[in-house]
Order: sequence, then structure tokens, then C-alpha cells
Amino acid sequence: MKFIKPVQLKKGDMIAVLSPSKGLPSKFPDIFDNGLKTLKEKFGLRIKEFSTARMDAEKLYLNPKMRADDINKAFADKEIKAIIASIGGEDSIRILKFLDKKIIKSNPKIFMGYSDTTSLNTFINQLGIVTFNGPSVMAGFSQMNNFPDSVIHVNEMLFNSPSSYVYAPYKDWTMKYPDWSKKENVGKIDSKRKSEGWHWVQGSSRVSGLLYGGCLDVLEMIRGTEYWAPLDFWKGKILFFETSEDKPSPDFVKYAIRNYGVQGILDCIVGIVVGRARDYSEEETKKLEENLINVVSKEFNHPEMPIVTNLDFGHTDPQFILPLGVNAEIDCKNKTFRLLESPTST
Repeated sequence: MKFIKPVQLKKGDMIAVLSPSKGLPSKFPDIFDNGLKTLKEKFGLRIKEFSTARMDAEKLYLNPKMRADDINKAFADKEIKAIIASIGGEDSIRILKFLDKKIIKSNPKIFMGYSDTTSLNTFINQLGIVTFNGPSVMAGFSQMNNFPDSVIHVNEMLFNSPSSYVYAPYKDWTMKYPDWSKKENVGKIDSKRKSEGWHWVQGSSRVSGLLYGGCLDVLEMIRGTEYWAPLDFWKGKILFFETSEDKPSPDFVKYAIRNYGVQGILDCIVGIVVGRARDYSEEETKKLEENLINVVSKEFNHPEMPIVTNLDFGHTDPQFILPLGVNAEIDCKNKTFRLLESPTST
């Protein structure tokens, strides 16, 4: 499949903000507004809020079709150049059947979010469009003033269309945010931690493949449904995944990846990159890595497959933007992870 790249952003572009998952902007409007402020002031974007953006959380939950309608409208709107989710959640899989494939395929544009937005990113990517696993308005952009390097990264990925891009560990990071119900915590993070770098767990080769993945918890929600990618779609992919704030155990990860092995997915993919596990202790991180080695190498006989963990994406801040459908490379010898092509078109 040849993936269509959406057009890069430029200052002054109009972007859509909507809530495809949980209605948290209605509960924490100050956090939401601060994220919009970042998008306007740091990136020079204009904002069009769709009807679901600040909708009451209960009403949003009860109306999955309404959420899908907003996405369809945002893709159809010629003025809109990108769509960014307000926040994640847990049930966006319920809206997939209401999405208009024809409208989406006819109007490719940047679509970005993470966590529960994984269901949408993977759905749209399977239609043949590059999508973006990256920060949401409330979790990422609202706190971005704390991480200037993250602003540079967003500019590179969404505005500059580099012909290649080398990822590098952020120098520091945070595990979570302080209580959003207290107005004085708007834009704040918990204490910063120094990065210990990535963990090169397995492999000695250099491989390349198209990126595909997201939040493992959400991928498990999709598995077994009509929205799960067929086996031939996985051929030659680099799988990336991370774990949510629910803190699924290292054994949860083991069972999920073992299932991928039984499906034949581990025979199709060429490498695995794993985001920093939220709320994991050092011991739990080691256990996760041991489980990955045991499943991939011992149970399914792929000791050659590169596995890199503790990367800066997912449910810790700041996070990388990972474009689904874009060719990337893992080089175990030189310990580099990079994109081999631009994630957007000019």
C-alpha cells in the first residue's frame, strides 16, 4: 500500500479540535484552554472548535455517532488543515462504524492524538493515510511550555517536512500532571526526571519498515474486531507501542505480544520500539523487557529482531510524534532510530 502523506502545516492554518473519546474539556476547561493557547501562540495556528470539543462528558459518551460526525465534518471542511484530539479516553472504538471512509480518503490531512486515539489513528492509517501518534490538546500541548525541545520537535514533524529525521532522547521528562481540578495547576507538571536514555534490549542489525502501532491497551480493545489490521498489512512493519496510565502489568504486555506471535504478526514485522512505561518501577521495566525477549526470541524464534524500549512517547511527557505509515529505521550498531522520509508533503 502506498500511503498518502497529508500536507505540512504553516502558520495561520486552521485546525480542528474535537473530542473523539472522553469529554474532559467540559470538566477541566482551563487545561483545555491552555492547550489551545499553546497551539495559537507557539505555532501560529487558528482553532476551529467542533461541537464535541467542550460537550458535556455524559452527553458525549452517550452519542458516539455525534463524535464520528464531527470527524467526518472536519475531514470534509476544506479550510481545516489538521485535526487534533482534545484528550484520550477508553471508547473511541464505538465511533469507528460511523466514520465515512470515502470522505476521509478524499480529504487526507494531519490527524493526531494518542492513547485512545490509537483506534482512530490505526483505522485511518489502514485507509492508506499517514496518521500521527502524538500529543493531544490537554495532555501534551497544555504542558508544552515546560519542554522547549518539544516545541522544536512539533515544528520539525508537522511544519518543516524534513526528508529524514533522527529521534534523540529528551534530556528530561515527567511521569504525570498535578491535580487538574485545581486551577493553579494549569500548565504544570510533576517534577522533572533526568533521562537515562533508551534501552537496546535485543538485536544487532539495521532494519527498516513502515511505522504502525499506538497504545497497547487500546490495540487490545481493537483486536478481534473488523478494525484489526489483516496479517498482510503487518508485513515489513516496525511495531511501536506504549502502555497507558492504567499501568497494565509486564505480564499483560507478555500476553498481548504472545498473541501477536500466535497470529503470525511477529513473523511479519521487522522490529519493535516501546515507549517509556508510565508508573513502572525499575524492576517492572526490567521484567517487561525480559518478557519481550522471552516471547519474541524464545517462544517465537526471532532473536535477531531489534527491540528498543524506554523511548519518549506515550503517557509520559514530552513525547515524540510517530507517523504511522512512514518508513523508519532501527540501527542497533549505531543505536539510532530515525525516519527515512518526510512524514508530510509540501
